[in-house]
Amino acid sequence: MAFTTINGQVYTPGLAIVDSPQPYTPLGGDTLQLAIDVSGNGQLSSSSSSDATQFHAITLFLTSHELSKNFTISNGTEPNNKAYVGPVLEINPSTNVQQVDWVWSACLVGDDRSGSDTARGPYNISIHQSFKWDGKDYHTIFDLPVNVSNSIPKSDRRIDCGLLENDLLKPAEIAASNDTLSGQPWVDADAGTNGGHNNGSSSGDGETNNGVHVRGTLKQWGLFAMLVGGLLLV
Repeated sequence: MAFTTINGQVYTPGLAIVDSPQPYTPLGGDTLQLAIDVSGNGQLSSSSSSDATQFHAITLFLTSHELSKNFTISNGTEPNNKAYVGPVLEINPSTNVQQVDWVWSACLVGDDRSGSDTARGPYNISIHQSFKWDGKDYHTIFDLPVNVSNSIPKSDRRIDCGLLENDLLKPAEIAASNDTLSGQPWVDADAGTNGGHNNGSSSGDGETNNGVHVRGTLKQWGLFAMLVGGLLLV
């Protein structure tokens, strides 16, 4: 999977832009915090159902193929308790950036990856989007890799993981469900039929007039994370 990153923002294969965390970030603390720009950096205004480009819904899951885990972060419904986050687009509809704050589940408590009963390790924040672009409906799935490796303390707020667990889709099933655009809507001029939403013109050296434009594969991001980690230890 390739990433498109401009000025530290990760552009998904849909309308959403991830402000944080960055790929392969080690996560922990009391909650999982995710910032999603739902405005296309101000290019998408609050829309009515008749607009040609608009969000329908965003749902979020914490998934790991290595650990065979799939936990609900937000499934688009209002929870009866605080086990998961309500509809993402309704967290704060008056702002461009939706701040997701999900309480880590009980099986993710711990330090590093010690213990046989832990579910800690490599995960994806799986972002499912349904939206309309230039009058056509799309559904895309984007997996942002992270590591649940930092300390997560015990708390009475933590929900049993079994209450949030779902069947894990296979990569082929995810690919089959991905009715993706031909490019990133806010970046690539050939995405769909309307290239006018792309305010940045790119050149061969990867620079755009919006800032630094970086594309990288999962392997390249992993090597970058290892390099940064090594420099910090020097």
